[in-house]
Amino acid sequence: MGHASDQAHESDAEPVTDRIHDNSWPANLETPRYAGDRAAVVEGALTAIDHTAPGNHVNLVTRGDNGHPERYLYQALEDAVDGDLDWEYVQQCGCGGHVTRVSVESAIDVDRPASDSDCCDYFRGHVT
Repeated sequence: MGHASDQAHESDAEPVTDRIHDNSWPANLETPRYAGDRAAVVEGALTAIDHTAPGNHVNLVTRGDNGHPERYLYQALEDAVDGDLDWEYVQQCGCGGHVTRVSVESAIDVDRPASDSDCCDYFRGHVT
């Protein structure tokens, strides 16, 4: 469960995107908002995937200090997304971050809590 200061920070944070991308694009999950918060990374990744039109991909760029995405992100994506989705690890950046390419092949359905404000708390309970 998040602390009050964490929740205030989350509610003030800019979303990773606010439009549907009908092209391939990078989602920056390296900002300070995601430092040490794997649940926020998962939520940001799901938002990015949900905003990627079928037939395109999104490069999820995650912080190195959160660890390799295979440790926390891939299973969370598999558990939360119903649809034709493929991901592959691309590389570790010179800054230490990681790039995972997620290809959205068809319309997807993202399983999330009823309220966006509950998402990070939900993923904190499911992401280690």
